[in-house]
Amino acid sequence: MEKPVVIEGRAWVVRDDAGNAIDNIDTDQIYHNAHLAITDIGEMGKFAFGNLAGWEDFPQRVRPGDLLVCGKNFGSGSSRQQAVDCFRALGVALMICESFGAIYKRNAINSGFPILVFPGICEMRCDDRVAAANEDRLRVDLLSGEVMNLTTGSSIGACEPFSKVQLDIYKAGNLFAYGKNIQLSR
Repeated sequence: MEKPVVIEGRAWVVRDDAGNAIDNIDTDQIYHNAHLAITDIGEMGKFAFGNLAGWEDFPQRVRPGDLLVCGKNFGSGSSRQQAVDCFRALGVALMICESFGAIYKRNAINSGFPILVFPGICEMRCDDRVAAANEDRLRVDLLSGEVMNLTTGSSIGACEPFSKVQLDIYKAGNLFAYGKNIQLSR
């Protein structure tokens, strides 16, 4: 099945109670080490954000196809693949963050999970409101990086689009499938 290069979905913007973006969310806040013995990806979703104050109920609120918008340095810390897989298990379609921890970014790309870097997205404003709020519908073009808020009809702007390699890995499904495609084409 062809993977979409334009993704539309309901947004979840990870903010604290004061409305500020939560930066430096580490892999232990995303997926607590108490659950590392779980190997079934389908079971990992219910533990997503289980250690992030105010977001513990995220697995009950999110629906397949939703998008996640987060602050700076998302996924810092360990090389915990479960911190990517828990969102895949929930059916999160795309993640846009101001920046990612280096290992988290690589794990997400390698597993074919679509992520984009958009500096400042959590603080942007359009027409006297935040550019993206919880449950706004967003449309994101992976090739151009263009992000549109369909709820307000406002363009949020463009972030760095997928690189060719990121797009190829995403379309293949993951890095291993991408590698097989390269082998078969030789």
